[in-house]
Amino acid sequence: MTDRIQTLVIFGATGDLAERLLLPGAGQLVSSGREYLFRIVGVGRDPLSDEDWRERVKRAFRQAGSMTPAAQRIADDSAYVKADVTDPDDLRRVLEACTGMPALYFALPPAVTMQACRALEQLDLPEGTVLVLEKPFGTDRQSAASFNRQLVKLVPEKQIFRVDHFLGESMVLGMLGLRFANRLFEQVWNRDNIERVEIVFDEELALEGRAGYYDTAGALVDMIQSHLLLVLAVVAMEPPPSIDESSVRGAMSQVLQAAEVHGGDPVAFSRRARYTAGIVRGRELPSYVDEPGVRPENGTETLAQVTVGIENWRWAGVPFVLRSGKALGEPRTDITVTFKEVPHLPKGLKGRERPARLRLSLTSDDVELDVTMNGAGNPLELDRVTFTADSGRSELEPYGQVLAGVLSANPTFSVRSDIVEECWRIIEPVREAWDTDAVPLDEYPAGTRGPEGW
Repeated sequence: MTDRIQTLVIFGATGDLAERLLLPGAGQLVSSGREYLFRIVGVGRDPLSDEDWRERVKRAFRQAGSMTPAAQRIADDSAYVKADVTDPDDLRRVLEACTGMPALYFALPPAVTMQACRALEQLDLPEGTVLVLEKPFGTDRQSAASFNRQLVKLVPEKQIFRVDHFLGESMVLGMLGLRFANRLFEQVWNRDNIERVEIVFDEELALEGRAGYYDTAGALVDMIQSHLLLVLAVVAMEPPPSIDESSVRGAMSQVLQAAEVHGGDPVAFSRRARYTAGIVRGRELPSYVDEPGVRPENGTETLAQVTVGIENWRWAGVPFVLRSGKALGEPRTDITVTFKEVPHLPKGLKGRERPARLRLSLTSDDVELDVTMNGAGNPLELDRVTFTADSGRSELEPYGQVLAGVLSANPTFSVRSDIVEECWRIIEPVREAWDTDAVPLDEYPAGTRGPEGW
């Protein structure tokens, strides 16, 4: 597909996702000077005039940056349609408000999205229509496969954008250049030279009012099943022949097909825990089970760790540790590659403190590389020196990147159907082990690094 989208339809336009991320992302994209000309049509069940909607759009655009003339034109031309997205007649009115090729962005709960897709089956969609969906994509492998079959009844797979904003992070995208444009890294990017890889997203934020979703998902599904496994796929994939949707997504799929819980043992290679009352940066937090909307009997974890192995020639035997948690006292969001020690040191050289590491931040543009060098005092005393660099932040935030792909109908960094199903397959043994309490649910006070012994 080469044609550009001419109408961005936001289902759930008055919701939190649209207000906090989608509209500011669209504003940032337009204000960046790129030639994106499109109309925004907001759709929701709340009564709202076109003028009120346009004010919302302008407010979000101003939040994202300056209100350029192009952004002003798009805001002034935007429209709002009050509609029930599960009603075919209402959806027909929405499509009549579109010009050219539309992108239908489902900023809705998954169950409502599925009902809307069934209703769309009764309509003739405009040629080139793109469907844009937010995670979670199903609740397990079977439901994800069912959802995928439903979607391709409406449009071809190339016109389905499953959004994972981690694939819009500048450092994840920057991994492609770091690996494939530098012999220094690509030549050592394998089991012979790398001891382990850690992909960690530990945050200070707690539940923050998300019990309705989080208490049925937990850290494993919310972060590892989606975001972190996709980052793993980018880190570990083979060099694609080109940066296009077929090559990149094919390479990611290949890695995930080879991935499984390390050693096939989810009891030994997974951990789970949840926070108890504590203090994070001076803020008092209740125990997770006392948060509003939480059902303690769900046994939901707020910290999850799974070690994954990739059974292929490049990575066999290398553990990939995926970890994510909430209400932690030392936030850490990075990819850390730990290299193996050299096989031999000449006698007389001493002083190595720890293995060399390459660290790439997931939330900033920091890159750090450890190198062993002779110390400043005794020339035979080795020291660890860390080289640091700023890779250069993308001018677009993740949702700006997401919308850039949607509006140019380029699905390279969206999630393909087979990738979704592989991610569910990988964590299925872990969920089964946790459901039977084969892995204990540990606890940690909010504001600490996690449970004792981890």
